[in-house]
Amino acid sequence: MRRVFLDHQSTTPVLPEVVEAMRPFFTEAFGSPASLHQLGLRARDALAKAREQSAALINAASPEEIIFTSGGTESANLAVKGTAFANQRRGNHIVVTEIEHPSILNSVEFLQKHGFTCTKVKVDAEGRVDPEAVQAAISDRTILVCVHHVNHDIGTIEPIREVSAITAEKGIPLFVDAVASGGWLPVDVQALGIALLSVAPHRFYGPKGVGLLYRHRRARLTNVIHGGVQEGGLRAGTENVPAIVGAGVAADAAVREMPRRIARAAALQRRLWNGIKAGVTHVQLNGPEPGQKRISTNLNVSVEFIEGEGLALMLDVNGIAAASGPSCINKSLKIPPVLAAIGLDHGLAQGNILLSLGKDNTEKEIDYVIETFAKVVVKLRAMSPMWDEFQRGSIDSATEPGRRGRTTSVSASSKRARV
Repeated sequence: MRRVFLDHQSTTPVLPEVVEAMRPFFTEAFGSPASLHQLGLRARDALAKAREQSAALINAASPEEIIFTSGGTESANLAVKGTAFANQRRGNHIVVTEIEHPSILNSVEFLQKHGFTCTKVKVDAEGRVDPEAVQAAISDRTILVCVHHVNHDIGTIEPIREVSAITAEKGIPLFVDAVASGGWLPVDVQALGIALLSVAPHRFYGPKGVGLLYRHRRARLTNVIHGGVQEGGLRAGTENVPAIVGAGVAADAAVREMPRRIARAAALQRRLWNGIKAGVTHVQLNGPEPGQKRISTNLNVSVEFIEGEGLALMLDVNGIAAASGPSCINKSLKIPPVLAAIGLDHGLAQGNILLSLGKDNTEKEIDYVIETFAKVVVKLRAMSPMWDEFQRGSIDSATEPGRRGRTTSVSASSKRARV
């Protein structure tokens, strides 16, 4: 059976050169970076090189501004909680967008139980935050603003430059979650005026179990894991040397290959969306159209009158790996909060599926997905009571209001799916 992987937003395969670079640090170079002997020195040198490679990915001024963690979630926790506790004498107010990743929103919720306050800024129908709304939310007690670079669910690229101009003028640190964009979009923390930024190497062909947190040298931060003095005293615990080495190699590869990766993914993204909307009726793209406002790896689609979970499972039966909602919440079977925040109809939110592209996907794979997607939708709608009610004219369509009971669109969809 043909296998097509379209779940790169949950994780990516590890590059062969990354595996090879990591291999010695599991065996002959297994020393702890804290040790004084030669094995320890080799590990320290490896960490130093990976720190330089990671700094180059985001144009940090110094490798020492990179803190290694266990992943993007820990990086976000350290950025949010560490900044809050380090600045609590100055204020207790945090500003976030309402569609931040759960690692940010749940960290803020934790802080609210410890005397901090929060303002959640709304976004528009495409998931884009208005910088003026961020500015309006800031008070004289604000100590942190959190705006992600790219939304994990719907691929919207946020106006970070405009937001950072506001936070810089007011002297408030800006934390940017770049887990969905790191390695796939150029990020220059110096040009953007970012104080803190998180990246997850496993999203761009590095290993799991390692995360990066950029911290500008002037950003006040306190540790949230207590123990030793690793990572400049900000992240206790023996470093995961093999994974950190792999992260560095993956970052180096991303810098070299980024233009080609972006161009290839963008072409496939357009091909996939055009094919889906041509082959399936009552389908909607969530977030911006492919182009400058959307990252090239993400397509979030809602198919009306069926459930996204069933669609993802049926695609998997046909050899296509996709996600029904973001990987961090889809086990709960709840509607993604981002889709609720952009005002998506409840039925469309239930029919949500996330297709995320990678550097190795091909046109043939995309064409197979387009053909299979349409066939699976027809099969699921044939079993759907909602689809039956729509055909009989009992309910209306959210994607095409006023087309209740028009079976011409139904037959057209079935015909295209059989081609």
